Amino acid sequence: MSGQPKTVEQQRLDEADRGERNWRRWGPYLSERQWGTVREDYSPDGTAWDHFPHDHARSRAYRWGEDGLAGLSDHHQRLCLGLALWNGQDPILKERLFGLTGQQGNHGEDVKEYYYYLDATPTHSYLKYLYKYPQRAYPYQQMIDENPIWKKEALEFELIDSGLFDDDRYFDVFVEYCKAGSNDIVMLVTVCNRGPDAAPIHVLPQLWFRNTWAWYRNHPKPRLSLDGSAVVAEHDKLGQYHLYCEGGPELLFTENETNVRRLYDLDADGHFKDAFHEFVVDGNGHAVNPAQTGTKAAAHYRLDVPAHGEATLRLRLSKDGLAAPFDDAEAIAQARRAEADAYYDDLQQGIDSADERLVQRQALAGMIWTKQYYYFDIPEWLHGDETQIPPPESRKHGRNSEWFHVNTADILSMPDKWEYPWFAAWDSAFHCLPLALVDPEFAKEQLILFCREWYMSANGQLPAYEWAFGDVNPPVHAWATWRVFKIDQKRRGDAGDVAFLERVFHKLLLNFTWWVNRKDKGDNNIFQGGFLGLDNIGVFDRSNPGLGPDVTINQADGTGWMAMYSLNMMRISLELSLHNPIYQDIATKFFEHFLEIAAAMTDFRGTGQGLWDEDGGFYYDVLEAPDGHVIPMKLRSMVGLIPMFAVEVLEPEMMARVPEFERRLRWFLNYRPDLAHLVSRWEEPGKGERRLLSLLRGHRMKSLLRYMLDESEFLSDYGVRALSKVHESAPYVFTWGHQNLTVQYKPAESDTYMFGGNSNWRGPIWFPVNFLLIESMQRFHHYYGDDFKIECPTGSGNFITILEASNEVSRRLSRIFLKDDEGKRPVFGLYPKMQSDPHFRDYLQFYEYFHGDNGRGVGASHQTGWTGLIAKLLQPRRPEH
Repeated sequence: MSGQPKTVEQQRLDEADRGERNWRRWGPYLSERQWGTVREDYSPDGTAWDHFPHDHARSRAYRWGEDGLAGLSDHHQRLCLGLALWNGQDPILKERLFGLTGQQGNHGEDVKEYYYYLDATPTHSYLKYLYKYPQRAYPYQQMIDENPIWKKEALEFELIDSGLFDDDRYFDVFVEYCKAGSNDIVMLVTVCNRGPDAAPIHVLPQLWFRNTWAWYRNHPKPRLSLDGSAVVAEHDKLGQYHLYCEGGPELLFTENETNVRRLYDLDADGHFKDAFHEFVVDGNGHAVNPAQTGTKAAAHYRLDVPAHGEATLRLRLSKDGLAAPFDDAEAIAQARRAEADAYYDDLQQGIDSADERLVQRQALAGMIWTKQYYYFDIPEWLHGDETQIPPPESRKHGRNSEWFHVNTADILSMPDKWEYPWFAAWDSAFHCLPLALVDPEFAKEQLILFCREWYMSANGQLPAYEWAFGDVNPPVHAWATWRVFKIDQKRRGDAGDVAFLERVFHKLLLNFTWWVNRKDKGDNNIFQGGFLGLDNIGVFDRSNPGLGPDVTINQADGTGWMAMYSLNMMRISLELSLHNPIYQDIATKFFEHFLEIAAAMTDFRGTGQGLWDEDGGFYYDVLEAPDGHVIPMKLRSMVGLIPMFAVEVLEPEMMARVPEFERRLRWFLNYRPDLAHLVSRWEEPGKGERRLLSLLRGHRMKSLLRYMLDESEFLSDYGVRALSKVHESAPYVFTWGHQNLTVQYKPAESDTYMFGGNSNWRGPIWFPVNFLLIESMQRFHHYYGDDFKIECPTGSGNFITILEASNEVSRRLSRIFLKDDEGKRPVFGLYPKMQSDPHFRDYLQFYEYFHGDNGRGVGASHQTGWTGLIAKLLQPRRPEH
């Protein structure tokens, strides 16, 4: 933040960080999809999508969490507030977002709705969400039927393709949450009719308790009841809250319990989770509880919104009883909006473009809205609940059964709360950088959490993601920890949060050791991490290649990641040694490990061959046969650029403060010149007497940059592609036995079902690796300075500094979201309505990845998680010292 007086929102953050007021207690912690998740899967064969489908979601109580439209809850998700809608045409009440399952979509699972996270402050004092609701019946069956017809090679059939928005017969439903206090929230629902005729709509703000009682005997059950015109919520741990509803709507009550009559054809009395659907859509007046009590309640508003008009509803959830809850509601809303503007005005100083400010603010809003309460107790999940039928015996030996220690009940930053409503370890690390811009304490807590004993295995492995905790993601947590520490250090203006740095570092020592012991198969500093999150980038599944038990894939990316990890840990050690000199020994250990990895990448086991191909000037995965014969797999992909990430610059000021480290370093370089010449320019000081540690001596760096900045290879108008475009006309073919395996450049949707088929590293642009490339180039420039020039783009005759080249890549990435000279945003692709309609063109979705040739958004439409890095790219960089 600037040196100006702190904004009101920043003061709230300070109060929360000091523990004075829990401004983070209430937040957007509901999932967008709880059905179809591993947590809710109690099938014998692990078919999560089939076991708990969307059709069950309205009628079946969830075991581990809740979902809902524009959902808000407390940080233990005991009490939830959200929205339901009905346009008079839909076959079901709209309580949650619809999408296709992994089996239904022609590119895997995919949400088929339009919703947007428009604004948010880090304490959730102000939140704004938009849902676009058609006035005609939602085409559920058409969505299911059309996508298989479109095949894997085709685009996806989206809701806008159905024609529902062609004549503007839809509602824009805006939801705003404005905190009057840490336990006092004003909710505004504004329904805008974009159509040419007046249109009816039922709006049902809902208050409900997560079902925590049905799974145990004699567990206390919370209660919702009516007190005058207010709904009173009583919970043994949360206490008492009141929901006030302006305008005297009809108040409906039921239980958040499974409708066993509908789902299992059992004879049972009672009021169930889907009662509001039955009451509103089916007209069943007996579905709701006439006694006006239960664990789920709704305020039922019937509106007739005029053409191009709007209507606003106001509600208030408060721990305190309020005599006149709406007298100050509008003033509270106006104040929170103004405070949000002031907060972002301060944050965005130096960003002159209004469009850049809009993109960054919505990206950060997405980061904040994509927080989720994540509850998963593996022992209970494996063994079942007291009151329920025991799970099938097969689950005790199936998915995640060895992760018996996992017991989470935390607020996590999710990749995407519909398509990925579960953590993914390396995604989470990237999330923390943009989050550190707005809420450094939350970012630090996220990094600490994944190293805690209820996530990290006792052997040091971090869980990868919910579908397979035992898979391996790239080891980026040390990098993220260091970067968040530095961002926070600049904000604080002091030595930084050394306790945080040290706390994470000690746990990462365990994780580093796990990598060395488990993923260096030959014990020779060459690593085999498996697919490493780059789903289908290779010719086969690198985790399970099916090439025989004694065949090894020595991975250029896995080994490059470990070289980067070594340098990250070395740098953290050096920082800690400024406060405790004994860390100099540990810094030396990681320095030497980095050198050993560098040597192995050039010549492992004295074979004269490594992962670097001198003739081609690129890094490749190498297949090692049982007889020791090695076969480079000469596929030019992001795998070969990842070794660029392993770069560190040591400042002379730092070296002067760590004399033991410097002495050992000099000794090692003098006595192992065979290693020294591979990685460092120790005897050739750079700008300001800085020293460079990198896998890339000058010619290797130049070679990789030539490929990376070549528009016929990796460089797109919108960033760096995951696979060289050369492979579009010249596919890579790998022959093994009688098999010819082919990889061809595909700029967008995947044409293979490897790893589910909804993710593609065979051409598109991905923000996380692009971001790391940019940062690596910045560090190379920090060493080489302005006198060192490279050609960008390759073959153009235009020579610029490495920093200018990194800025060019950043500019191309930003171009995906920013308006061009014609006012179009490449992210929207070829949809004219999204490009020009004033009610679409400035509402952004932050996709999972992007078309390698035109920048169109592809994959999960709300993976703001790591695509939220755009917020960091748009933030002005402070000049190097």
